[in-house]
Amino acid sequence: MLRKSIILSCLICLLLPNLWPSVQGKIEGTVTDSNGNPLEKVLITITSLKASEGHINIKTDKKGKFVQVGLWPGRYQVSLKKSGYTPVSYEVRVRIAEATKLVVKMVKAEEAIERSLSQADRLFLKGYKLYEQGKYEEAASAYEEATKLSSTQWGYFFNLGLAYKKLNKTEEAMASFRKAVELNPDSFSSNKELGEVLGKGGNYEEARKHFQRAIEISSDEPGAFYNLGVCLMNLGESVEALSAFLNAVEIKEDYVEAYYQIGTIYIGQNRTEEAVMNLEKFLELAPEHEKAPIAKQLLDYLKK
Repeated sequence: MLRKSIILSCLICLLLPNLWPSVQGKIEGTVTDSNGNPLEKVLITITSLKASEGHINIKTDKKGKFVQVGLWPGRYQVSLKKSGYTPVSYEVRVRIAEATKLVVKMVKAEEAIERSLSQADRLFLKGYKLYEQGKYEEAASAYEEATKLSSTQWGYFFNLGLAYKKLNKTEEAMASFRKAVELNPDSFSSNKELGEVLGKGGNYEEARKHFQRAIEISSDEPGAFYNLGVCLMNLGESVEALSAFLNAVEIKEDYVEAYYQIGTIYIGQNRTEEAVMNLEKFLELAPEHEKAPIAKQLLDYLKK
């Protein structure tokens, strides 16, 4: 038995290096000036939009190229800085075993503007570190100062919104996410976060628009479909809500809450068989869920 365990451990160790790249992705790109000339030593900061995952700094080579491998799937903010140029930032999504590619042109900046932006960036990174440490009040303060120095960086406002969200400052979070969306309408995360704040405040009509926009940006995010479905349910549009919930479970087969919602909609449509199937799936996946007792009562009623 001991010999088998040793052999199994050795096999696992041998397999891990081969499996590791298959569950990670990378970001690569090229940076040039406005005339298309490659820019060397551009500082690339790759920041996870899940603050607990930290950030990475790399630089472009002589050909203006950069690459960062070993990134876990998820959304990242990619910020680019070089002395004499206006910094730029993007939101990108990293997928398993794929390369996310960027082609960036940077324009020259006036010296006074550059100094202001550099200070703002230092404050942003300070806020990010404080957020990671759970010091949300101090993080918000640092982000606020960053936005005062540079009011055009969507990432500053997005992170400020996250800090306000942790502090339960709903109105301030909403204002920050609105500004982030205004500055970067193509940010999935900004639209999603704004939609969530609006939805929690009962503004389902406006929340729906932002969840729909988030889905347009990235159509394989189950959470956006689920949240859209909740908004539609609250607006009395159960047919459209059902479609959204079905999309959520098609993308993520174990999306627990979606099965519950699907089951209850089918009850309203007198589709008993489908209702039973989805409520049973809900209980199979989450027997201890807070809504499990209700699901059991509904099933008892449907099976009579």
